[in-house]
Amino acid sequence: MSGAGEGVAAPVLEISGAALHRGDRELWSGLDLTVSPGEFIAVLGPSGSGKTTLLRSILGLQPLSGGTITVAGEPVRRGNPRIGYIPQQRSIPADTSMRARDLVALGVQGSRFGLPLPHRGDRAKVDRLLESVGAAHYAERRVGLLSGGEQQRLRVGQALADEPSLLLCDEPLSALDLANQVAVTDIIDRQRRDREAAVLFVTHDINPILGRVDRILYIAGGRFVLGTPDEVLQTRVLTDLYGTPVFVLRAGDRLVVVGVPDVEPHHAHDEEGAA
Repeated sequence: MSGAGEGVAAPVLEISGAALHRGDRELWSGLDLTVSPGEFIAVLGPSGSGKTTLLRSILGLQPLSGGTITVAGEPVRRGNPRIGYIPQQRSIPADTSMRARDLVALGVQGSRFGLPLPHRGDRAKVDRLLESVGAAHYAERRVGLLSGGEQQRLRVGQALADEPSLLLCDEPLSALDLANQVAVTDIIDRQRRDREAAVLFVTHDINPILGRVDRILYIAGGRFVLGTPDEVLQTRVLTDLYGTPVFVLRAGDRLVVVGVPDVEPHHAHDEEGAA
């Protein structure tokens, strides 16, 4: 766990009175969240609850219906180099000619205006990023021939190119086996510990990251609850949030949430390697 509350460091992310609607439906409103450097926040909830939309709002891609968001004291904007974004793992077509290093290089060159032309020092920076995510040994291989876990390491490397102070992770463990879930989570957590990057981590399964999480934002049915894992992952709290009986069970060092309504099968918190 990070000591996010120590010292006087300014917040990395501040969300105040935020509201968001999708058509006539309110996803959430009155959301207040202050995230300190080095803090790890998990964002949980069923599909359609607004988890990914929250990340899009922080990225400046989705305007709020009300309230404000600031990153490092500045209003949100597109292309903010202070933010690194790690998406879900989606397989890249096998016939893609791009090499592994080319994918990471997009993060190094992509924030510049105009064409992403290489600059002096770019190759060395790409090499450092590849090394940092454990991908140096397949740097010259075509990305379409890599495994899902190998591809996801490259996406993490791309997100770290600007040494962001805030990492937004949108189900980055989706479709990965347990070993790759651990490997990718370790890389993200190392960035948090070594560089004091704050992490906002959207997931359906809390178990792979539970030991690293400082607080949980759980969104459901237009409502939300925010607190430590012990405060949020309780039968009483989730039952009140959903308005129907929900049970939190412990099985060894894993949590199992039973009775969550209107969720797709892959939502279950107890599924091994669930998204």
